[in-house]
Amino acid sequence: MLMAIDVGNTNILFGLLEGEKVLGSFRQVTDPARTAADIGQALERDLEALGLRPDQVEDAIIASVVPPVMEALTAAVEQTVGKRPLVVDEDMDPGLPYEAEERLGADRAVCCVAAVEKYGKPVIVLDFGTATTVDAVAADGSYLGGCILAGVRTSANALFGNTAMLPQIDLVLPSTALGRDAVTQIQAGSVMGAIGSAEYLIRRTKKEMGYGETVPVIATGGLGRLVAEHSDCIDVVDGDLVLSGLRLIYERYRTTGK
Repeated sequence: MLMAIDVGNTNILFGLLEGEKVLGSFRQVTDPARTAADIGQALERDLEALGLRPDQVEDAIIASVVPPVMEALTAAVEQTVGKRPLVVDEDMDPGLPYEAEERLGADRAVCCVAAVEKYGKPVIVLDFGTATTVDAVAADGSYLGGCILAGVRTSANALFGNTAMLPQIDLVLPSTALGRDAVTQIQAGSVMGAIGSAEYLIRRTKKEMGYGETVPVIATGGLGRLVAEHSDCIDVVDGDLVLSGLRLIYERYRTTGK
């Protein structure tokens, strides 16, 4: 059994995979102040809740965009399951060719690798998390580029935190854009605004890629389904995309050593 771990800015996603099958998953908060003991104890409880034992984990792989948590996390995994986790970009290249001055975030590269394997190329990937990201992969499998904007919940929380009179809200799509109270107005602006910006970016990305309208668009991340359910521009919602990508990279590494 493989433990695949995606470290995001808000949460750490742990997935347990047997081949292509996801046996279960759980999340822990991303907090640089947490110790290896804290993470390890929570990890044991989470595995037990899934009916799994630490000694069933044969190996582990991590993609992370939060370096400050890595020392404690890798130590916790090693102490709990007895395996030193492999780290994408440190121990291995994700296998996504691109030319740029900066490395692409490991989580985004992993999702692109999975999207190519599962849905072909060219392909567009949208990840709706703490940030919303759009990534484009060319017909030859190379990374073309992408964009980053504030995530749906991040934007709503910023609005609440920086205004005196506006309430926190649940992220649901209201029945109208013309709300009659603050809650529905913020919901309309946040959710409909996210849908509108996603659709514009998809159209613009397809135009710049130059392959026409048939390029598949894959959504992932915590709020991907909410946006996709109300948009004709997204073809597939794949909540396990990052776990699939980590598995694919791990299998290639174990086969080729790179």
